[in-house]
Amino acid sequence: MKVNLGIGSYPRRRATVRPESTAIEFEGTSITYGEFSKRVNRLGHALLDLGVAHQDRVAYVGFNHPALLEVFFSTNLIGATPVLVNPRLSANEIDYIIQDSGASIVFYGIDLIEHATYLQELHPEIIMVAVEGDEGPGLRRKALIEAASDADIDLEVSDDDIALLMYTSGTTGRPKGAMLSHRNLFFNYFNALLSQEIEQGAVLLSTAPLFHIAGLNMTTIPVMMKGGKVIIHREFRAEHVLDEIERSKVSESFMVPAMIDMLSNHPSFAERDLSSLRAIMVGGSPLSERALRIWQGRDVKIVQGFGMTETAPGACILEATDTSTHLGTAGRAHFFTDIKLVDPKTGEEVPTGEAGEVLIRGPHVMTGYWNRPEDTASALQNGWYHSGDIAIKDEDGYYTIKDRIKDMYISGGENIYPAEVEQALQELEAVLDAAVIGVPDERWGETGIAFVSIRESYLTNPPTGPELRELLGSVLARYKLPREIHIIEELPRNATGKIQKNILRDFTIPVS
Repeated sequence: MKVNLGIGSYPRRRATVRPESTAIEFEGTSITYGEFSKRVNRLGHALLDLGVAHQDRVAYVGFNHPALLEVFFSTNLIGATPVLVNPRLSANEIDYIIQDSGASIVFYGIDLIEHATYLQELHPEIIMVAVEGDEGPGLRRKALIEAASDADIDLEVSDDDIALLMYTSGTTGRPKGAMLSHRNLFFNYFNALLSQEIEQGAVLLSTAPLFHIAGLNMTTIPVMMKGGKVIIHREFRAEHVLDEIERSKVSESFMVPAMIDMLSNHPSFAERDLSSLRAIMVGGSPLSERALRIWQGRDVKIVQGFGMTETAPGACILEATDTSTHLGTAGRAHFFTDIKLVDPKTGEEVPTGEAGEVLIRGPHVMTGYWNRPEDTASALQNGWYHSGDIAIKDEDGYYTIKDRIKDMYISGGENIYPAEVEQALQELEAVLDAAVIGVPDERWGETGIAFVSIRESYLTNPPTGPELRELLGSVLARYKLPREIHIIEELPRNATGKIQKNILRDFTIPVS
């Protein structure tokens, strides 16, 4: 018998231990681990029948759906590589990723019929598969699964095979495909399980996008490895999430701070029964102290993570026991993660308490960028991944992420980290969102310009820019204060939610 210790074997391994346990629940329908394993086998056989070979790419473009997990596991089961694509991208952006990855099969969600039709007309050689429904080009996932065998698949899969091709979402330039091997993903899952205290009876609400690295790899797959139940929502809706927590006795979830704020600001939040909710893992950006106190007041543990696509994604973890004492930090390095901070110019390691670029090493760090040897050589040097983030490490080993190297600016000889100013702005009661950029200044070399959006409850009598600057002066050193604060309706973001600071720079005029 050939050996398959890869990601695709996980459903069968879990089904062997406890086949009758519920694996996934979606829109009122549930499936056990035994049933899920058979569906993964069937889809794996169907892909083989369609000609998918070892390390061929199979793409999935769609919002949250059990089919995403079926495609993820079945593709890996046969030694091929899944490519998860953000459905919020434009048709041209999706086409770029499909062509760059060389995907021969594309599964698409019911909301992507128009994009799928466009892609099929451009590339008739690509096999399109509709995840659900009878409309749209190509084959039907349901028919493929029903026609295929559910027999176990006996193919050799190496730890070094690429188990996930995930495209990064830079705010400028074309996205790059980060190659994550079975070994990379396994050690990320191991790190997650060691740091999150996930129990066998866990009930996870998976409402963050599964086509993003954190929603998939930091909670969903680890919970399935433990045999817990995963409840999938297509998209985040605050009221639906609160309903689900009460109805299904949800014990954990992964969210970004914006989701947490929407829940705590919901009119019915105070009266909801959240007693089953053990913990929320937070990622994407730092959680405010105000939000932390609200959720701690409901006896919900908050676990915060820091990472990136290239690290699968976990790099640092701020465990629930540390959030009160070390809020604002990214926590400490994961168990199987090494981190050092270096001077970006010299490459020399910086002393404790000084800012340096975050370099990450570990078995979960990507093998490189797909078809980008120069970018790979630049990012991976002597076994260390150069993240482009600036951080400070304190004497207890906690890292505070200051900003991206490219976003930092120097004003009057002082290094200014926009992320620090942005966080201070977002702590102001009236501010919903904030972004700070550095612009040329005749006197100081560079100075900061801030852009903020205002919370809905303050729109009838919004604060002015000078008023916000005055409030900011009570919490930040004077040299860190932005020269101007502009109030705009909404900050420009790309399809993955990252603020597009290049667009904000186009809004500015020289400051003298």
